Amino acid sequence: MYAPVKLETFMKHVLSAFVLTALMGAPAAAETSPHTVTGNVALASDYVFRGISQTGGDPAIQGGLDYTHRSGVYLGTWGSNIGWIEDFQGYASGNIELDLYGGLRGTFGATDVSYDVGVIGYFYPGKANGAVDANTTEAYAAFGWKGVTVKYFYSLGGETFGFANSRGSGYLDVSAGVPLGETGLTLGAHWGRFSFDNNSAQDYDDWKLSAAYDLGRLSGTLSGVTLGVAWSDTDTAGGDGTGFSAPWTDANGQDLGAGTAIVWISKAL
Repeated sequence: MYAPVKLETFMKHVLSAFVLTALMGAPAAAETSPHTVTGNVALASDYVFRGISQTGGDPAIQGGLDYTHRSGVYLGTWGSNIGWIEDFQGYASGNIELDLYGGLRGTFGATDVSYDVGVIGYFYPGKANGAVDANTTEAYAAFGWKGVTVKYFYSLGGETFGFANSRGSGYLDVSAGVPLGETGLTLGAHWGRFSFDNNSAQDYDDWKLSAAYDLGRLSGTLSGVTLGVAWSDTDTAGGDGTGFSAPWTDANGQDLGAGTAIVWISKAL
């Protein structure tokens, strides 16, 4: 039987790993080090995850930290403010998402085919107030080829983002990114399918079109800064013939899966 991972234990192991790798990764010459630590921060007009707004249409401040070894082993953490834990899930308090993940990625020899396998935990600190636990753990596997990636997530716990008895739920993500020559502009497209093990009425498709521009092309002082826009939508609204989709409507009557435009700016650290 699956035993849920405690947030404190998971954080302790990941933070210990970061400290250990930081101590190990202090070579005399940076170019010879097998260790890489990178970070990122972003500001978005809306935090949309798998087509569902996590902030109810409000802005989000986000950031992450990643460690990668030359072997392809990696660890990372990422966080954002959210709103659905209170407005949708019914927590008495909670407005933060913290993700912790680790895995192995690389390529098959000298080919253009890449792979990525790992485990990710999504944690939502707060007072559940009797609501179904929203903490979720997923295993994932991905294959990529020339800008196209197919990735599948499989829920390992008894609850999947607040839906009870949903172990085995899965999400299929098909994404593509196409750089336009040396312009600094990258066009993206995504389609996803979320299938819940406990209730097919919650299943839905989502899709997104995006464009991102490397502002470093304009000035060296903007190196690592990316400006992006996107349109995200799902088939949740009206899918049951009533004009709205109850499983994805929050306490304010807002369909979190409705089509929305997103603008974001990010900085690689």
